[in-house]
Amino acid sequence: MTDSIMSKAATMEIPINSNGDTGTLPEDDSLEQAAQLQWSLDEKVGSSRGTRDLQQVMVSGPNLNETSIVSGGYGGTAEGIIPTSSIKGSNMHHSSSSSSMVADDATRGVAVEKLETMKKWGLNTYKCTKQMISERFGRGSRTVDLELEAQIEVLRDTKKKYENVLRLARALTNHFYNMVQTQHALGDTFADLSQKSPELRDEFGYNAETQKLLCKNGETLLGAVNFFVSSINTLVNKTMDDTLMTIKMYENARLEFDAYRSDLEELSLGPRDAVAMARIDAAQEQYQVQKDKYEHLRSDVIIKLKFLEENKVKVMHKQLLLFHNAISAYFAGNQQQLEQTLKQFNIKLRPPGADKPSWLEEQ
Repeated sequence: MTDSIMSKAATMEIPINSNGDTGTLPEDDSLEQAAQLQWSLDEKVGSSRGTRDLQQVMVSGPNLNETSIVSGGYGGTAEGIIPTSSIKGSNMHHSSSSSSMVADDATRGVAVEKLETMKKWGLNTYKCTKQMISERFGRGSRTVDLELEAQIEVLRDTKKKYENVLRLARALTNHFYNMVQTQHALGDTFADLSQKSPELRDEFGYNAETQKLLCKNGETLLGAVNFFVSSINTLVNKTMDDTLMTIKMYENARLEFDAYRSDLEELSLGPRDAVAMARIDAAQEQYQVQKDKYEHLRSDVIIKLKFLEENKVKVMHKQLLLFHNAISAYFAGNQQQLEQTLKQFNIKLRPPGADKPSWLEEQ
């Protein structure tokens, strides 16, 4: 509507009277009204746009992610505009890629380390198996320490015999425990019959007292025998086993030492070029490592065998004396001597009904 009015006003003619003055025409008022209308519309449109822009800025605020960096001076082209969001995304992508590269390197390092360990283990197992087969078929040589191997054989034979002593002592304990329980039940039966049989009260009475006395002495003897069994069990299944475990490690070290020694001897008989010399140097290093390990374990075995022998003599001297004195006093009916034997070896008996530990002892 405004455009039509302005176009109409532009095409109107202004007549001039005879005096050179413009005449008053009806269209003058319409032209002035059109100009005022155009000015008011422009003012309203401008104010409404400014209000909307201000409200949008106040509500949403500036978007930092969409901020742009303009390179170049004023009036430059749009090619110099670099969005900051692209810079931020590139930095995040660079940091994430760096962390992933570090994690990949760590994983790769662990995998390589495991692979090297498996490779060394496989090579060592192959050489030891080859040496073992060669020794069994009499084609390979082995390192022999006659004195030490004789001591080891004596220890193994001694352990078998002590295990037999331990087995028999446990059997004796079980049988004697059953006998004591039978004597206890028999004494209670005799005591009950002495109350119910007036004509045989005395006979049942002193038999009941005898069985109770035998039961008491039997429990004392069981304490001594149990202490004997416990000490033998510690000597056989802990002290001797510990020494035999060291001997097992020593024998494995001896096998590895002979395997690398044989490998070094085979390489020494071969050609002497650069590659062969490098292999000989590596084999020499491995041979020295295995030799040091073998000699160290050999020294440990010698020391443990010495201390084991001394400990065995002390323990068995005490335990055999205890066993002899307790058995002799029991079958001699010497209750005082039997009790004195337990005091001599610091053996404390459990009171009747104390076979099961209390809840405080179980904690």
